[in-house]
Amino acid sequence: MISINNLSIEFSSQVLFDNINYVINQRDKIALVGKNGAGKSTMLKIIAGLQAPTKGSVSVPNGVTIGYLPQQMVLTDTLSVAEEVRKVFAHISDMQARLDSLNQELAERTDYESDSYNELIERVSNLTEELVLASSDNCEAELEKTLLGLGFVRSDFDRPTSEFSGGWRMRIELAKILLQRPDVLLLDEPTNHLDIESIQWLENFLCSKAKAVVLVSHDRAFIDNVTNRTIEISLGKIYDYNVNYSHFVVLRAERIEQQLRAYRNQQKQIADTEEFIERFRYKATKSVQVQSRIKQLAKIERIEVDEVDNSRLSLRFPPAPRSGDFPLIIDDLGKAYGDHQVFDHATFTLRRGDKVAFVGKNGEGKSTLVKCIMGEIPFTGTLRLGHNVKIGYFAQNQAQLLDGELSVFDTIDRVAVGDIRLKIRDILGAFMFGGEASDKKVKVLSGGEKTRLAMIKLLLEPVNFLILDEPTNHLDMNSKDVLKQAIADFDGTVIVVSHDREFLDGLVDKVYEFGGGKVRECLGGIYEFLEKKRLSNLHELELSQQRQPAKEMTRKEAESVPEKTNLKTENNARKLTYNEQRERDKALKRQAKKAEDAENEVGRREAELAEIETKIAAGDVSPEIFEAHAKASKEVENAMSIWEIAQQEYDKLKEQYDK
Repeated sequence: MISINNLSIEFSSQVLFDNINYVINQRDKIALVGKNGAGKSTMLKIIAGLQAPTKGSVSVPNGVTIGYLPQQMVLTDTLSVAEEVRKVFAHISDMQARLDSLNQELAERTDYESDSYNELIERVSNLTEELVLASSDNCEAELEKTLLGLGFVRSDFDRPTSEFSGGWRMRIELAKILLQRPDVLLLDEPTNHLDIESIQWLENFLCSKAKAVVLVSHDRAFIDNVTNRTIEISLGKIYDYNVNYSHFVVLRAERIEQQLRAYRNQQKQIADTEEFIERFRYKATKSVQVQSRIKQLAKIERIEVDEVDNSRLSLRFPPAPRSGDFPLIIDDLGKAYGDHQVFDHATFTLRRGDKVAFVGKNGEGKSTLVKCIMGEIPFTGTLRLGHNVKIGYFAQNQAQLLDGELSVFDTIDRVAVGDIRLKIRDILGAFMFGGEASDKKVKVLSGGEKTRLAMIKLLLEPVNFLILDEPTNHLDMNSKDVLKQAIADFDGTVIVVSHDREFLDGLVDKVYEFGGGKVRECLGGIYEFLEKKRLSNLHELELSQQRQPAKEMTRKEAESVPEKTNLKTENNARKLTYNEQRERDKALKRQAKKAEDAENEVGRREAELAEIETKIAAGDVSPEIFEAHAKASKEVENAMSIWEIAQQEYDKLKEQYDK
């Protein structure tokens, strides 16, 4: 559908792309991956026609529409949310106006036998068909569904867009692009401003309703669930795989390993041949064999190993000074802005070494509570920091707070004190700012590079309580993995505000959900939390479906039956109809099946753990076996948690129906 032909880009003698070729097909869901600065965002701009390549071309067939969401954009603030989104349906209003005009002309004409009258009828017919086709999705319903899916509530629809933060206005632009249903969607970091529920909604939309998609994202779970093809940009070249990202990582490693193996074998063959030629070059009896080997050597097609960008972030937080046993105690905490109560009665305690996640929709109070902890805003209730607590805070907009006119080196030099100033070059090198990169102005850095620079500032002072508000925004996959490992190894207390499921998985052991003015504690990892939330929502949905028929029956009977029989009617209404019984049995069977599957999974995990313990008892005391034992034990705990949740939901559902 879209063809990229011999594409090259150069910036001041530096080659970003070198003679790249590939095709975007009609149903492709492509993940565009690579390190920060590799050129992913530039590639999207070129496809969207916003930037011209140095050489080559992008061929887009006539009639193919493209929707492009950049990382940052200039937004206007003159309309309400719904009015702004309705602008994408302007073409339908134009079509309706043209149709009304043609119908008016048709009603006034009397030359029924003329060719022009027949042409007018045909135009009206064609335009009517186009309008029906364009309106078939029910514009208002689709608008509402999309805005709700992206996290808005109905009361937001009539609010001016100027009242919303930049992240929410980006959601409005995303809604407009999705509603246009373009043939090709180009999305640059669309999840940066979305909460977990909105990300899951967007996943479902892109999988079920979108056509071709080219996606830049560092949310591994998101791109794994959406994409079926991965294009890696590395050192000016591309590597194209018809698999999602996780499979691509495996296949890329296998490709490099095969190339290295073949390269080594060929180098040995060449060395042996050259040795033979050199050894017998001047012996007449071997001249025929020598000439044969020389020809053979000339015919060998030399194997090249793909050049791999092995530059890697080196990150380790300094040892944490010991704090008290309870670094944070919160009791009956509340925060309101005027009449708007963000949250109230929040009560929880963090122990030293806890690693927890704050999750929930944007605007529900995650960053607000962080600001309360930092003492930046007033609040009601009690908030106490423990003995010797030293906080390291990475704010959501930390990268944007950097002075763009300073160089990378000067940015760190201004905050470094003491002996650390002698090691600034080494520190910058560990964060991939070695050599000339340390002299770059901050304003020319990519989003990921700015985030890394802001992270260096956080590391300059040893702390024992890390608060990280969206630390992974703009970081590439490798950098995120390194940061995750550094947090896991950190021996202090950590609060992570994030919507990145893959990043939180295995990192946090407790989740605090913000929503509806409350802060709820959920023991377990992020996927246990999501599973519990999904079951809870299904439970509520099933109950609401069961309640509705009974309510309608009671109302109808009350209207149609004499007043003296109303009591009898109400009693009868409590009895389940045949259809209601079927729905009840289905819901119970579904939940019982989930509990049974979860119990079977516990058994499977316990069997794996028992097998490892048998090996240990037999004398296997290698580090690998104990690592496997720890992992298997964690998996048993997770499986037990999911089974308990599923069983509790079944018991609650059964109890509800038995009432």
